[in-house]
Amino acid sequence: MKRFVAGAEPYGPHMAVPSVSAGPPAADASAGTLPAQSPPPLDIRSRVTELRLSAFAGHRRAGFPLGPVTLFAGPSGAGKTTALAAYGALARLGGGAPLAEAFPDPAACVPERARPDAEGRRGFRIGCTADGAEGPVRLDVAVQAEPHLRIVGERLTARGVVLLETALRDPGRRTVQAAWHTAGSAPVTRAPLPDDRLGTALLPLRVAGKTDGQRRVLAAAEQMVVALRSVFPCDPRPECMRVPVPTGSGRLLPGCDNLADVLWRTRAECGRRHGRLVEVVDAGCAGRVADLVAEPLAGGTVRALLDRGDGFRTDVARLGDGELRYLALALVLLTGPGVLDMDVPGEVPDALRTLTVLADGFDRGLDPSQRRELLRTAVGMGERGHIRCVAAVSDASWSAGIPGVTVVHLNP
Repeated sequence: MKRFVAGAEPYGPHMAVPSVSAGPPAADASAGTLPAQSPPPLDIRSRVTELRLSAFAGHRRAGFPLGPVTLFAGPSGAGKTTALAAYGALARLGGGAPLAEAFPDPAACVPERARPDAEGRRGFRIGCTADGAEGPVRLDVAVQAEPHLRIVGERLTARGVVLLETALRDPGRRTVQAAWHTAGSAPVTRAPLPDDRLGTALLPLRVAGKTDGQRRVLAAAEQMVVALRSVFPCDPRPECMRVPVPTGSGRLLPGCDNLADVLWRTRAECGRRHGRLVEVVDAGCAGRVADLVAEPLAGGTVRALLDRGDGFRTDVARLGDGELRYLALALVLLTGPGVLDMDVPGEVPDALRTLTVLADGFDRGLDPSQRRELLRTAVGMGERGHIRCVAAVSDASWSAGIPGVTVVHLNP
């Protein structure tokens, strides 16, 4: 398990962020001949590997490495939920959402002691790094929250080259001046872009891809957008999971309210994955669980039941809050983007993207054995490369001894 202590050193352009990949220990040169090691295979799946909160709410100059499984740990007020909220906001911007939708309360994102300038303007700065076939691609965004919500600066860089840069030139117009790398007869192309949308997400609609430079810009932008769009925020609500739900699309909501409807679908679609879900639920719920079933009721509704294997079935409405959250989180981790209610970049093959689950309050209501079983499940899915997990917990001491986990310790 890797650990990262936030706040130990301010984030800057020359700071080396610890790697989140676990490789073999380096050989001791004094011991003689170094063993030959083949280079690890290149991972071309688009995924966010760093979150930067340069000035966001209670975070300043903070850079957080994100591994296949990352736990933000700390007491209440340390900024765990804020960090996940920033990630979620970037994901919505990457999907083309306007600023007002990504930041419904922008004033709360401004650092508390930030002073307005002479024109009364205050704002915040966030960013991230997405790895993939194009290598590390950095995105940094400056947002003005007051007096008007708008993007005032954006920069997309890869391998030391600024591929896109925007700046607010005329405060009276609702546009920013954008310049993107061309590497043709003209080094850059300039054009106005709206100040309420992420310019990186708009590039595929504006760049023709006629030159090598333009194609490089498109590849980097698409890698960033795919990594950001492949995010599913999840916070199960047990009170909504106890009542029968109408049969519908079978796509799981962020609150897991329609868990029974999803079980109705997934049990028939993938027996192997359903069998793994039953194993995980059996390990974390009281009493034996031989199967998970969905039973149709009158009126077009369906309810979820635990099959005890002796002819008796338990309605999930009888389960405690912790057991219901455990069941829901296990389902999220063991399913895929085709089952979750999210905007899937369908134009990109599955092999080129990784789903990231954002789970605030991951340990809420769970006992130690449930936490560890869920974490081991997340690590197992992360090893396959198709699902990553970024979660907030109050204390991560229970995760000790589980390999493949990056722990970010936050202090208020």
